[in-house]
Amino acid sequence: MSEAVDCVVVGAGVVGLAVARALALQGREVMVLEAADAIGTGTSSRNSEVIHAGLYYATGSLKARLCVQGRDLLYAYCAERSVPHRRCGKLIVATSPEQIPALQGIEARARANGVNDLQWLNAAAAQALEPALQCVAALYSPSTGIVDSHALMLALQGDLEHAGGLVALNSPLAHARCTAEGIHLQAVDGTELLARTVVNAAGLAAPGLARRFEGLDARHVPMPHYAKGSYFTLAGRAPFSRLVYPAPEAAGLGVHLTLDMGGQARFGPDVQWVDDPADLQVDPARGDAFYAEVRKYWPGLKDGALVPGYAGMRPKISAPGEPAADFVVQGAAVHGVPGLVNLFGIESPGLTSSLAIGACVVAL
Repeated sequence: MSEAVDCVVVGAGVVGLAVARALALQGREVMVLEAADAIGTGTSSRNSEVIHAGLYYATGSLKARLCVQGRDLLYAYCAERSVPHRRCGKLIVATSPEQIPALQGIEARARANGVNDLQWLNAAAAQALEPALQCVAALYSPSTGIVDSHALMLALQGDLEHAGGLVALNSPLAHARCTAEGIHLQAVDGTELLARTVVNAAGLAAPGLARRFEGLDARHVPMPHYAKGSYFTLAGRAPFSRLVYPAPEAAGLGVHLTLDMGGQARFGPDVQWVDDPADLQVDPARGDAFYAEVRKYWPGLKDGALVPGYAGMRPKISAPGEPAADFVVQGAAVHGVPGLVNLFGIESPGLTSSLAIGACVVAL
């Protein structure tokens, strides 16, 4: 006999928790099923923890809209809940005159996305902010920041539970069947649920999970692709108080310098297309290429100063060489299954957008 439940969210990463919280605050009964033994062990704990301003994304895209909305919601939420964060700002740098048009393109796109606080800096002005920096020009984004992602997820979980929701850990989903009376879910341990609403927020596993939903046309499920990003940590204190990003590359944003809440600097991520989403080992040899890239904007980086840190996996739904796909927030109007919402391709800026994604799912 299946236990009836109003809403089930699959995945307790930052997006799943934000969605579950948003539903619970609407008075819905919410259960989160998480396959791992803790919240946020996947992509949510293996990123740069950057609060993005909304500069890079195609105008009119969900990424652009939800990033700008989510940024403002996130800053307000972190202040209200005392989640550690800092609006430290970011410099996007051109290290050669040939890169200046790329910065101009970023500024134009940012303005179209509603980001109007960017400031142009010449080399001297940029070095006045960050004396160790080398560049010919820079764009300064004062509304970029950093956040303690685990503290954020704990706050979201606390809100969810305060509103009557619950998180079930060690609860991987085996199968689902979409019927007229609701969505039948079967966990690996044999537990059966009948849900009125199901949100697939399983991150890297979301496409594979969707393919196990009997009654969902496979045409609506994208093919997953995995872009691994390795990070290297700086041994010692960094001479920077702001984030530094080079002019962006095709598949990512280049080897950038970010800071955690303790001031520790890390560099990355790079881009390495892999077949296995569990391939999270950092190859120390990849650090060799980091030195050359970082020294373009920080020539003072010493040999041997980079230590292998950690790797993350971007849950992409676009293949290598293809333009980056937009977020997919897919409801019944697309796939025809009442009560089912699939979230596909929620890579960066997913952390920044999480609260806005929650509101978007509630609206569906």
